[in-house]
Amino acid sequence: MSLTYVIPDIHGRYDLLSAALAEITERPGGEAGAIVTIGDYVDKGPDSKGVIERLLAGVDAGWNLVTLKGNHDALMVEALRDPSKMAAWLGKGGDAALASYGGEPAAVPPAHIDWLERLRLLHVDAHRVYVHAGVDPGIPLGQQSEATLLCKRYPKEFSAGFGTLHVVHGHDNHPEGPLLYEGRTNLDTLAWRTGRLTVGVFDDDRPGGPIDFIVVMGAPAGR
Repeated sequence: MSLTYVIPDIHGRYDLLSAALAEITERPGGEAGAIVTIGDYVDKGPDSKGVIERLLAGVDAGWNLVTLKGNHDALMVEALRDPSKMAAWLGKGGDAALASYGGEPAAVPPAHIDWLERLRLLHVDAHRVYVHAGVDPGIPLGQQSEATLLCKRYPKEFSAGFGTLHVVHGHDNHPEGPLLYEGRTNLDTLAWRTGRLTVGVFDDDRPGGPIDFIVVMGAPAGR
């Protein structure tokens, strides 16, 4: 059985990311598959630098790591490329990200900025679309705007996906989640604050939502 593991919004929680990757790759009897991280690696939590370094290090041979972009990743790039946007980023959690680099914008390695900038916006396989925030079901995938892919919020109880494809996303946090609908799965459980990260496990040969979850527990923010 080929599986895809989806890790939602990390927001500087290196501890949760490292634990999730370890649990995925060390599952008893498991075969190497795909790991999709759906963005928001930085801001709010304590170790954005560590998160980026961990993802840059990659995963074990045989695994396919797909890293997608989130709106906070885009905000960080914009602020570090254009100082006029720095205050806006700092006010949205960028202060925590910058602190993980020692507090100075110049201390952020260019390689980290370049990596964030080059992140893909979408990943599609036979049965699912993986994206940070969501997709417009009435527009072809190749014509979706970056704003939609990074910032969309679905109406409450909206249950459709994208045609026959199930949509797997984060961005719109629900601490009591994940939220499961017929056509989409929202994995964002506000992990950086709650300390509870939920990884979705999807069967590559079967359409629809997750067949399992891996729940990683850490200390809530401030503890």
